Amino acid sequence: MKMKKATMADLDTILTILRNGRDQLAERGVDQWQGDYPNAEHIKEDIEHGYAYLAQSNDNQTVGTLSIVDAPDHFYDDLNGKWLMETENYVVIHRVAIHSDHAGKGYASKLFIHMLDYLEEHRPEVKSIRISTNENNQVMQHVITKNGFTKVGTLHGAYRPQELSYVYELLVPSVSGNLA
Repeated sequence: MKMKKATMADLDTILTILRNGRDQLAERGVDQWQGDYPNAEHIKEDIEHGYAYLAQSNDNQTVGTLSIVDAPDHFYDDLNGKWLMETENYVVIHRVAIHSDHAGKGYASKLFIHMLDYLEEHRPEVKSIRISTNENNQVMQHVITKNGFTKVGTLHGAYRPQELSYVYELLVPSVSGNLA
């Protein structure tokens, strides 16, 4: 698997993957992404800022997408919890999806591993990675914790007034190794 920075030519592909992700969530009874988020404007902004990535299998099929958003991310200003590390050198992972055609093949975990490798190689200043997901999205919660993230708190009403999101953080391995 590899990660490729997305361009505007990839907009429709990303939107297709995200719509498919929305459908997968709905099929599991998860209310996440069932409104106007994420939408084309979010993805255009991600691409313009260099945040959007495609996940590609070894045979170059696009299997998923994610966005790596630079700090500060004011989405987390109302965190009910405590970060593992107070730092301005963090990124936030948003809009993670693996297309259902490629589900069950371990691509979500591979995507996290490649994202970490990418950040360590290309973004050595990053000390912390943050991510959140809906309280009912047990599949994503499993992937997040399986890949070493620690639950650090909750957010209420992040996208809709009644929504509760669980928030996680991972210290970049080179940093956490120095803390031990």
